[in-house]
Order: sequence, then C-alpha cells, then structure tokens
Amino acid sequence: MPRALPKPRFTPTSLRVLLMIVAIGLSGCGAAPEDPSAAEQAVAAKRAEAEAQAVQRHAESVAAWRKERLERLQRPDGWLALVGLHWLERGNSIVGSGPTRGLRLAVGPEELGVITLERDGTVRFRATRGAGVTFDGAAAPATAQQLRTDADATGPTVVGFNGGDASFIVIERAGRHALRVRDALAPTRIGFTGIDHFPVTPDWRLVGRFEPNPSGQSLAIVNMQGQEETRANPGAVVFEKAGRSFRLEAVDEGDGRLFLIFADRTSGHETYAAARFLYADPPGADQRVILDFNKAYNPPCAFTPYSTCPLPPPGNRLDLRIEAGEKKPRPPDAGA
Repeated sequence: MPRALPKPRFTPTSLRVLLMIVAIGLSGCGAAPEDPSAAEQAVAAKRAEAEAQAVQRHAESVAAWRKERLERLQRPDGWLALVGLHWLERGNSIVGSGPTRGLRLAVGPEELGVITLERDGTVRFRATRGAGVTFDGAAAPATAQQLRTDADATGPTVVGFNGGDASFIVIERAGRHALRVRDALAPTRIGFTGIDHFPVTPDWRLVGRFEPNPSGQSLAIVNMQGQEETRANPGAVVFEKAGRSFRLEAVDEGDGRLFLIFADRTSGHETYAAARFLYADPPGADQRVILDFNKAYNPPCAFTPYSTCPLPPPGNRLDLRIEAGEKKPRPPDAGA
C-alpha cells in the first residue's frame, strides 16, 4: 500500500500569510475597486453636514442670547424704564415732582422726602409721611436711612414709590453722586418697538489672541456725561479680518469676562453713533478669545439720555465695518 501523505501543519504566522494570499487572489477576481471620487464625495458630504449643523447651533445660540437680552431690557426696572438722572449737591435736597422741589422728579408725589449727601460721601434719605416710600421693598422707617450706592458690593438700596411702579437708586460716578430714577410706565418702555439686527453669520464669530497687560494696569474711560473714570485694563484682544489686524483694549468689570467698548465704520450709520458693547469669555491657556460680534449690542444711552455709558477709548475706534450685531434702536411708539 502506498504510504499516506502527512497532514500539512500550519503555524499561526503561516496561516495568516496564506489567508492574505487568498484574499489578494479573490480581490483580483472580479471585485470592483473602490471609486476614489465617491469616497471623497462622501467625506465632503459629511464635512458639509457637520458645518451646516455648527452654523445652525450658532444661529440658535445667538437667537437665545437676543431673546434674553430683550427680556432684560424690557424689565420694569430695566434701562427702558429710566426717566431721570439727578446729580446731588452736598447737604439737604427735597425730592419730589412738585414744581418748587430741589430735585424735581418726572414721576411720584409732589414731595417724596429729603435726601442728604454728607461730606464723607454718605447718603441718607428721610421719606415724607404718607408718601408710600419703601426701602428694598420694606416700609420706610420714621428716621432717615443710609442708602447704599451702586458701588456697594451688595448693590444699591432701591427706594420705591408710586405703588412700586417707580423707584430710584444712588449711583457714584467719578466722585459724584446722582439719583437714577425709573418708572415702569415710562414711554420708552411701554412704547418699545424692538431692535433691528444684521443677519447672523459665523463669519463674524472670530478667534482673537489675548495680549495681557502688566498686572494692575488701568485705562481712562470717558462716559456720556463727560466724566473720566479709571477701569481695570487686563489686556487687549487682537483679531484678523479682511486681511488686516485689529486690536481692542479690554476692560474687566470684576467678573473675569472681557468687556469691549468699540465703534466702527457702521457707527452713526446703521448702528448707534457713540459705541457698541461686546463681552467675551476670558482667554484659555492658549490665549485664544472668541469674539462673536453677532452679540454686539447697543449701550443704554442708545435708548435713554439718563445713563452714564462709557465711550470707546481712542484705540477701540476701528477702521472696519462690523456688519454684525444690533443696529440702531427703533424709535418708541409715541401712541403707546
């Protein structure tokens, strides 16, 4: 009898090699090669879909920001409710809507009370009996009460009157004190007709570079009242647009964010003449800063003359048309 042939024995390595040879042979037997252009088109389609989703998310983010912005603006104690700004002199001043009062308000009883600015800057207020005054929502005491100003870490004392529809606070600006008066029924609030915007576009969501200043550096800012105030100036944001480089000095208002006050080539034309505002999150470890000009907005002075808005420092007046964010406010409805 013929000898039986020995059974082949495969090591794991030789078996893998054999399988590869078989696979290569099969691939050459009628299997169609992958079309490179089809693969590239699939990748491009996925990329386009991802970009479209990112654009949509950005548009939704800006829309949500605008909605919240309008809600804040239209609150009963928001900027649209301002009806007066009265600077205090040292000593006593009678406050009320009467024609002979020292500080004549646009709203409220003829005599609301007496306000006192003391030499050390302390402000006290004694309400007139029966004037219906409250301090932070509580009934006014019989004696004069010291008022906190907006420079206080806990916020200013809110002196309410007119059944809660009106109020005033004390603000401090450049060493001076003033009453800021609000009325929930102000024509500017009741007749508010909205704000127009440039179309939302990711082209104005830019990546900037933060250039820090030496610790403790400050910047002189002039406000709408012609007063000069010093603000913390942690650094500047440099960004590129239209093949050019631009720089915006930033202000720190105490919350860590970068506050940018700027004017551009649209100011006084499509947008409010004095300035627009923009906030940016603080830079990361790589010093990158996102500047989303779609969220650039009008300062309070665009709506009322009774504000003390800061104006852009000279370096923040850009030779550039920033066609993004809020346009000029619409005029209020005079019949409202």
